[in-house]
Amino acid sequence: MAWFLGLGITGVVLLALSLVFDGVLEGALDGVLDGALDGLLSLPVVAGFVAMSGFGGAIALGTTGMGPAAATGAGVLAGLGTAWLTYRFGRVLMRDQTAVTPGGDDLVGTAGNVVTAIPADGFGEVLLQLAGQPVKFAARCAEPMARGAQVWVESAPTATSVVVRPVDR
Repeated sequence: MAWFLGLGITGVVLLALSLVFDGVLEGALDGVLDGALDGLLSLPVVAGFVAMSGFGGAIALGTTGMGPAAATGAGVLAGLGTAWLTYRFGRVLMRDQTAVTPGGDDLVGTAGNVVTAIPADGFGEVLLQLAGQPVKFAARCAEPMARGAQVWVESAPTATSVVVRPVDR
């Protein structure tokens, strides 16, 4: 029984270490298997297998009358199931994608207000809405624009500047 519990505790310690040293086993075998086991040798999967093999064997040994060999088999089956579930859950989490980050092209065609006057062929500042948030950009315009004027964005040459034109009414 002590061997099974020791194996289970070792698996839990490995799982705790996987929070700190994630990716260590993948790097240790880098290039050897070239994606053949793609994620199956991750530290959380190995830790899940070891922990559940130990605790599953201890449960089987303590609750049934089977011997150590049969309890080991039951523990290994439980460990394989846990390892497979950990692997599948990890794959689902790794495929989870976030939304696309808004960029300068998303600003083209939006309206905004001048917050710092724009001189002719010079830079001023405009307040625009980007992903629902007000953001201040450096702005250039072919003609001078007074503070408070409404403008349309024609282009975004850099991540922090835009070219605008006055709103025609």
